[in-house]
Amino acid sequence: MKKVVLSIDDSKAVREMISFTLEPEGYRVIGAADGQQGLDQLMSVGPDMVITDLNMPVMDGLTFIAKARSTPTGSGVPIVMLTTESSPDMKRKGKSAGATGWIDKPFDADKLIAVTKKLLG
Repeated sequence: MKKVVLSIDDSKAVREMISFTLEPEGYRVIGAADGQQGLDQLMSVGPDMVITDLNMPVMDGLTFIAKARSTPTGSGVPIVMLTTESSPDMKRKGKSAGATGWIDKPFDADKLIAVTKKLLG
């Protein structure tokens, strides 16, 4: 059975790029346009990994991570931030919220594949 990756980003193009990158590697990618949709998907689907943007409408990535980590479904799931924000302060906030890792946008496909394989096998 394929491992499921939840991609949360308000940019449809970014969600599609993540799908185009990971699906040929054998992962199933599902998408959400904001943190609230992502939280709903997390609870209903129970993905094996989450890739989330930081700046989104409705619910931002840090709020999503904090809420996800407070649920049994999201407490142990790897969550990787994929964002243009790369300041050390923002990365500290991400880690404090419960982010497993951080990838800067625009992302390198090989790096995304390597991180996903490392976290999911």
